[in-house]
Amino acid sequence: MYWDVKTVKPLSDYRIYVEIEDGRKGIFDLKPHLDHGVFRELRDVHYFNQVGILFGAVTWPHEQDIAPETLLAEMVPS
Repeated sequence: MYWDVKTVKPLSDYRIYVEIEDGRKGIFDLKPHLDHGVFRELRDVHYFNQVGILFGAVTWPHEQDIAPETLLAEMVPS
């Protein structure tokens, strides 16, 4: 789909670089989410750096993910 993530790379300061299938590219800052529920685990930088893509979504091994609409709404174009 148009919002499927094709590339994700962890960056410093709890940010990720994201490329979407439709050509959009940007930086998503996870700092505002790190104090909420399952995202607390992402404060561990080694775990945070295990970010990947599953079925077109940004995910981590313990099933944290970012909803596509949140990713697109909060991503800063690069």
